[in-house]
Amino acid sequence: MEYRLDFKTLESFMRDALICAGVPAEDAAICADVLITADKLGIDSHGIGRLKPIYIDRIRDGIQNPVTTVEWVRKTPTTAVIDCHDGMGMIASKQAMQYAIDAAKKFGLGMTVVRNSTHYGIAGYYALMAEKAGMIGLTGTNARPSIAPTFGVENMLGTDPMTWCMPTDEPFPFFLDCATSVTQRGKIEVYGRAGKEIPHGWVIDENGNDRTDTLQILEDLVAGKAALTPLGGLGESNGGYKGYGYATVVEILSSALQQGSFLKGLLGFTPEGKKMPYHLGHFFMAINVEAFCPLADFKKTTGDILRALRNSKKAPGCPRIYTAGEKEYEHFLDRSKNGVPIPAPLRKMMLQLQKEYNMTQYKFEFTE
Repeated sequence: MEYRLDFKTLESFMRDALICAGVPAEDAAICADVLITADKLGIDSHGIGRLKPIYIDRIRDGIQNPVTTVEWVRKTPTTAVIDCHDGMGMIASKQAMQYAIDAAKKFGLGMTVVRNSTHYGIAGYYALMAEKAGMIGLTGTNARPSIAPTFGVENMLGTDPMTWCMPTDEPFPFFLDCATSVTQRGKIEVYGRAGKEIPHGWVIDENGNDRTDTLQILEDLVAGKAALTPLGGLGESNGGYKGYGYATVVEILSSALQQGSFLKGLLGFTPEGKKMPYHLGHFFMAINVEAFCPLADFKKTTGDILRALRNSKKAPGCPRIYTAGEKEYEHFLDRSKNGVPIPAPLRKMMLQLQKEYNMTQYKFEFTE
């Protein structure tokens, strides 16, 4: 049987669980907002499924601080460097993008970078902040090593998303939020929760062999015995070097500008195998459309481009062409009405947290 939860209940549960884990109430509300945004848009790899393993468990392990100390290391009228001090990545990141937006309102452009951070949730959350302000939003982050470089088998680069959001005259923005690898760990976790093998071409082992055994892959990615393929796949014939190159761009912008950790420095383990903070880096940019042209004109041109793409000639057997952000909008409409699907592994996790934290205010229909 499929169980679904409405946005309000799910967001409230995540907020309260984070508060029980030691996150201040105001910060917990921001973190829950980032997580529920992913669930609202159908990006199930970054919503409720990340609550315990990526945030609460890391707080319990002592490698992530529930109370975030945001230090502004450098500031100019249009730029800033922020140190998150291994706190909740969403807290520093929201402040970072807001600073970029405020700078762009005055000067046309704003850019900030964050160091010593942690997983900041769905990258699109911050790009959407800029879009809602009538701007173009861009963000990226490095991550623990997962991607093998072209012609390599060792996981060196993170899934390193480069995420854009742009205003349109349609009910939804242009919204491109994706990793620079063929897939990312969160999507593999979704396959694992469903008891399915992943498709061929997503993962290779240390000998270059194709892998599809989902649950073992999740362990081997951490152990360095498997790696994700870059966008375009293996080798150069299908453009794998392009995904590799873009991942490297994100890695540089996420680390070199703020002089933070990179590549193997983001493993999350000491040389002795002990867990340690990840020290992630992020970058954020806001571009004020009004500095170039009237916002309404930009929205119409962007909408015209997207409509032309969707209305172009379709391949045989393909009834529809999508543009970035369209599927997320349709997920939002469906889930606004019907709620967010909660598969069995996530129901088990929620019940576990409910019991551990004695959150008796929640009465779920499911008991397992």
